[in-house]
Amino acid sequence: MGRRPARCYRYCKNKPYPKNPKIRIFDLGRKKANVDEFPLCIHLLSDEYQQLSSEALEAGRICANKYITKMAGKDSFHLRVRVHPFHVIRINKMLSCAGADRLQTGMRGAFGKPTGTVARVDIGQIIFSVRTKENGKAVVIEALRRAKYKFPGRQKIVVSKKWGFTKLSREEYADKRQAGLLQPDGAYVKYLTNRGKVVKNDHVIPCICSTVGTTQGITVTGSPTIIGADRQSE
Repeated sequence: MGRRPARCYRYCKNKPYPKNPKIRIFDLGRKKANVDEFPLCIHLLSDEYQQLSSEALEAGRICANKYITKMAGKDSFHLRVRVHPFHVIRINKMLSCAGADRLQTGMRGAFGKPTGTVARVDIGQIIFSVRTKENGKAVVIEALRRAKYKFPGRQKIVVSKKWGFTKLSREEYADKRQAGLLQPDGAYVKYLTNRGKVVKNDHVIPCICSTVGTTQGITVTGSPTIIGADRQSE
């Protein structure tokens, strides 16, 4: 039988194979929301040491996004996929036609060809994280519960004690935010320290930084203490 003409294979009608990773979007919802707007954070944790395919991650992401958008609105949350499918899985295809025993080599040279990508997750590792407002707690929990059915194995839904995606607890965040020790930085915060210019450290030494600025920077009222002056006098 001769080769088919080029018109049979001219157009790109189907997806390429082996597949590329299905999941391409890892942040969705209101991604640019300030850290103060979404204090509540809920996680979907893996309860097994296993591999999650990129197709399963994409299906779970779509499921959770669709439910939260329908019930609470598209601007009421920020969902983040916390695992990435970097591991490539392979398949050693076997022939199943008549006379296949003469053609295939069995397990000799059975390295296989790439067939997809998966993400390796540990026990207790976070798969999805959602930050939202306090009134959206029930909706997010139900969305993650539905997303669990897209994954193999066991998963858990945990309400975080942290403020949003930050590493600070809610009480610690509120105290430091009120004291002026934190600066919003997107979904996270920056810690303000004593380093840098004196003008920027108004939260540490307000008595000095509240003075009137001069051409050099600031003017200090009163008699400043000079370190080492007593040694020079000796």
